[in-house]
Amino acid sequence: MAGLVLFLVVITVALAVWRSVSRRAVHVHDGEGHPLVPGMALGARAIGIAAGLLVLLLILTTSIRVVPVGHALVIFNTVTKSFRLGRQGITFVPPFISVTQDYDLRRLEYTMSGVSGEGRKSDIDDSLWSPTQEGLQVGIDLTIWHHLDLERLIAIHQKIGPDYEEKIIRPAVRSVIRLVISEYAVMDVYSSKRALIQDEINRKTKALIEKDGFIVDEVVLRDVRFTPEFTKAIEAKQIAQQSAEQMRYTLEKEQKEAERKVIEAQGRANAIQIINKALAQNPNYIKYLYVDKLSDKISVIISDQNTIMDLKGVLGERGR
Repeated sequence: MAGLVLFLVVITVALAVWRSVSRRAVHVHDGEGHPLVPGMALGARAIGIAAGLLVLLLILTTSIRVVPVGHALVIFNTVTKSFRLGRQGITFVPPFISVTQDYDLRRLEYTMSGVSGEGRKSDIDDSLWSPTQEGLQVGIDLTIWHHLDLERLIAIHQKIGPDYEEKIIRPAVRSVIRLVISEYAVMDVYSSKRALIQDEINRKTKALIEKDGFIVDEVVLRDVRFTPEFTKAIEAKQIAQQSAEQMRYTLEKEQKEAERKVIEAQGRANAIQIINKALAQNPNYIKYLYVDKLSDKISVIISDQNTIMDLKGVLGERGR
């Protein structure tokens, strides 16, 4: 856009100069009214100036490049067959003999997901499906954050090119995922060892691709997917576990109730033993308890065929 604006400006200026020179030029005509050479020469000179300015403009627009912040420009000279880097800001590129490629050096995101609208390939199921230790298939949704090593950018451009994510990043991550997941049981992936698996994926991914100049900042597991059959099996297992937990709770409750009753019965038996021992040492004590529980209206009782007890006397003595 800037080059087009400059081109239009130069064309406008050239036309203005040509018109000005044409007006000021002294035109000499012959007897028949035809212009002679001096006027024609001045007009040709103005056209030559405009053409020169146009060529200069084209050179400027093709040799001066603005590199965005966080980017770098790989410049290849087709004559000397050499490479150099243009850093962010204004950089000079030899016109007509240079081939350039812009690279983003900032942290980039590459997401592989099975959710529609997510990831680099949002129109397909891009989950990474891999067999576990038991041979069951699990799908991994992940994001890898990475950036380029500026010092190795020219080598990356020579050996791989700007589509390095599809050539290097994606295949490397897919390979690491299959290698790591195959070492774990499906329940490890499902729950307990997910953080450990993510750390191992990070470590192996970095070891695989950083030697080529690709710096891995982090690999994050976004989601773990299972086949519909396995999902139903997990749900059934969870329901069974909940039922087992409920049954275990009921059994523990009943066992504790039985233990309580045993302890209660043992306590009663011990109490009876203590009472029997006390009665053996003092037989008349039970008679006292018997009389103490009788109604106040009863004054005499026959304890056996030979004994008559005067309760009023007993009670009177007790009252005193």
